[in-house]
Amino acid sequence: MFTGIIQAVGTLASLDRSGSDMRLRVNTGRLLLEDVRLGDSIATNGVCLTVVALPGDGYVADVSVETLSLSTLGSLRPGAGLNLEKALTLSTPLGGHLVSGHIDGVGQVLSRQQDGRSIRFEIAAPHALARYIAQKGSICVDGVSLTVNAVNGSRFQLNIVPHTLEQTIISTYRAGTRVNLEVDLIARYLERLLLGDHAAHPGDEAGLTLETLAHHGFHHD
Repeated sequence: MFTGIIQAVGTLASLDRSGSDMRLRVNTGRLLLEDVRLGDSIATNGVCLTVVALPGDGYVADVSVETLSLSTLGSLRPGAGLNLEKALTLSTPLGGHLVSGHIDGVGQVLSRQQDGRSIRFEIAAPHALARYIAQKGSICVDGVSLTVNAVNGSRFQLNIVPHTLEQTIISTYRAGTRVNLEVDLIARYLERLLLGDHAAHPGDEAGLTLETLAHHGFHHD
């Protein structure tokens, strides 16, 4: 688990493909690794990766087919900046929100515009994720815990303050940039819980319907 508060920006040193999998080597910059051991987790642009080697200036991690299909990691090139966060401990301040590091899909930056001292971004999420994104709710973008300012269908807006721009790779975003998205995990579990007995039936994994909500006592006008 993570908090979505980025601890350092690292750099992708290399990537090696082996069949359909991939191995990344990351230079961690100012991220201290004295307390990191083999098998520990580090969120890398929001993706929870397991450390398999510690060469001294960073770490090495393997990326599975599933992770490559749901994230931007496979499209990165050496030199790319990476938001990094070590796994939280019981003494870690929860400054953001609970983040699992399990990416739900890839979004795309639609626009960037100055808004006072901040920058306002509009991002398009995959349609399947739209129901989990709520105004003033939480979303994790490339590992950064952020508050949703506005929602319009599958599009949502973020207002990024100067400190966050300075401490993350968000400052590099332009229209067309692809980003890793993780929706609020409470929303995912709530949807599954509301399915009730339907959750065990094949074919019901598509999510809630008006009929299912009505069955559980939720009504609409």
